[in-house]
Formats: sequence, C-alpha cells, structure tokens
Amino acid sequence: METEERGALHGLKVLDFSWVIAGPETTRYLAFHGATVVKVESKSRLDIFRAYIPMAEGIPGINRCGAFDAYNTDKYDITIDLNKQKGVSIIKRLVAWADVVVENFMPGTMEKWNLGYDDLKGIRNDIIMISFSMQGQTGPHSQVAGFGTELQSLVGYTNLMGWPDRPPSGTNSPYTDFVVPWYGITAIMAALDYRERTGKGQHLDIGQLEAGASFLSSAILDYTVNNTTATPRGNRSDYAAPHGAYRCKGDDRWCAIAVHNDDEWMGFCNAVGNLSWTTEPRFSTLSGRKKNEDELDKLTESWTLGHTHGEVMTKMQEWGVPSGIVATGQDIHSDLQLRHRAHFKLLDHPEMGKHSYESPSWRLSKTSGKIQRPSPCLGEHTEHVCREILGMSDEEFIELLQEGIFE
Repeated sequence: METEERGALHGLKVLDFSWVIAGPETTRYLAFHGATVVKVESKSRLDIFRAYIPMAEGIPGINRCGAFDAYNTDKYDITIDLNKQKGVSIIKRLVAWADVVVENFMPGTMEKWNLGYDDLKGIRNDIIMISFSMQGQTGPHSQVAGFGTELQSLVGYTNLMGWPDRPPSGTNSPYTDFVVPWYGITAIMAALDYRERTGKGQHLDIGQLEAGASFLSSAILDYTVNNTTATPRGNRSDYAAPHGAYRCKGDDRWCAIAVHNDDEWMGFCNAVGNLSWTTEPRFSTLSGRKKNEDELDKLTESWTLGHTHGEVMTKMQEWGVPSGIVATGQDIHSDLQLRHRAHFKLLDHPEMGKHSYESPSWRLSKTSGKIQRPSPCLGEHTEHVCREILGMSDEEFIELLQEGIFE
C-alpha cells in the first residue's frame, strides 16, 4: 500500500457498517483526517448506492456509481457474510481492533448478529458505537424503516419547499442525510474526548428525525410564539425584494439576487443602469417593493435576460448587492476560488479511471487532511484487512474464502 500523509486522526480505527449517505459521509471525514476506516459490506446485500445513478460513462456496474464513489473515499472495503457464525467471529476480531463502530441499520439489526453495543462492550469495554437511525433507538416509532427521502417529509422540510400556488415539492435528495453527518462527527469527537478523560466508551444514539428538526428552529419558533404554520414560498423572502433566481442570457442560465435594504436597493439600481422603473415611488421602500413584488420580479428579469449570469453577478457584487450564479457541475469545476483552494483532486479509480473528487471542506493548519484514495471496489481490501490488520494466516484465509465467508 502507498505511504499516506498522517492526519489529525492518525491512529483512530473505525469499523464502518453504514450505507447510503449519513454514515458513509461521517466516516469519510474521519478518513480525510487520517483515521483508518474499514467498510463492511456483503455481496448478498449491497449498499444501495452501488446501484444508483449516475454510473461512469453510463456503463452499469457495482463499482461505477458516482454517488457511492463520492461518500466512500479513503476507506478499506471488506465483504463478510454476517449470516454465518464465522463471519460474525471475524467482525468481533475487528471490533477488538477498532476504536469506533458506525452503523445506520434499523434498530435491532446489529443485535440480531450479536453485534449490539452490549455485545461489543464485552469485546472491548471502551468501544464507542454510533447508531444512526430514522427516529432513534427507542420509542414507539423506532422500528419504522426508511430513508432521508421519507424523513424530509416527516420532519417538515417538504411542506416548506415549492411554490405557494402548487403542492409542496420537497427536495431532489434525502435532505436529512446531509444534515446528520455533522452531528455524527461532533458526537464522535466528544465521545473520544470523554474516553480519553475517563477510559470509558459509550453508545451514541442519533435519530435523524431529531437532527433534521433542529434545522427548522425558526419555523418551529414562529409556530410556537405566533401560531403561524410555515408554507411554501418559492424564492420569496419576508425581508428582501427583489429576491429570487432570475433567468439570464443563454440556455437555462440563472443568477440569484437578494436586495434586503435601501442601501442594497440603491446598489441594485446602479447595477442595472438606473433604468426608469427603478425611480418609481412604489419601489422606493422595502414595503413598497414587497407590495409590488410580482411586477418587480418581471422588470428585474427583463434586465437579467440581456446579460449572462456571470455579468449579472459581477455587476451586482460590484455595487454591494448579494448575488451569485446558479452554478452547474461544469461551473463548479472551473470556479477560480475552488481551483485556488485545490478543492478537487484527480484520482485514478480501478474501474472508472481518472476523475475528480472533493477534498475536505475545512482545513487544519498543522495537519492538512486530504483525500488519498478513491472509493473502494466491492471487497477490494478483504485480504489486506484479514492479513495485515487481523494477522490471519494464509491457511485460515484460504479456508474461510473456500467456505464463502467473504461473500
């Protein structure tokens, strides 16, 4: 194996049973900063993201999925059949090696394999286990299965997204899965600190319902205090006008503009060239602009349509108006700031070839933390983990291989 730069978490050992996004994104960031992460999979029940789109070059394959690839960099991957006792025995040996165990199955799944927290404590009494689930490990709804796509509705996100004259639309992704990892990373760091001070591990129970609800604090507060139920608003804001994404010159090109106060309105007027309609009294105050917002949006877009989205953003920002292009994937990869920060790094994947990967979104001054390896192919490191981490003999490995334990 190639020599890797040591990160802040060098020496931390993580056994990762998680799949889809919430758990894998958490462990990916641990790996970014030097932790050794061993991802456990099964050939009989793949991480569903291995079969998700997009596939590299449109060619299907369990090692060609962009979504899986994005959330599983810098990990070792083994395949183990946990429905066989010898498979569970191998995992228990890895538990003795690990500092942290991560899982996001339905509550009770790990217990069925005799790998619940109480079982793990019997192997290593200071083990830290983190369990991500839909609604927590306990309670009347703890056994409800699902994904973030359902949770975004259960939490209340869906009811806030869309246009006021249409049914709520929700997001195009499992939104809570992108919220939860930051709670998970924080919880793991806190548990490691606690263990260093006390010598004790613990079980971290993260319900995605609760984590997701915490991101709706303003809507919850508005209902609690004012009995106001938030509804879809489109791109509108109570305290800004114009406020939206406006069509620009070109095919499906847009630029977001937000004018919050009179100073920004004056900047907006200057940016558009002080057109005659900008001097109309009905637009002279925020309340007036809100009252006439439909017309203001049409006038704003009549101007933006004559310019590229980059021109609109530049003109607005020059006059102190918050603005930004609605970027495509191509725009992001050519962004000068991201390029300066070396946010994307080319790595050579065994099946997908060379393509870009995202580097960590935060930097440490003493230990850089960076992406080292592409996502693993299914079972790519089974032999390495067994021999190098567990010290398994050739004879034992071959015997287990022949028995179908590594399936």
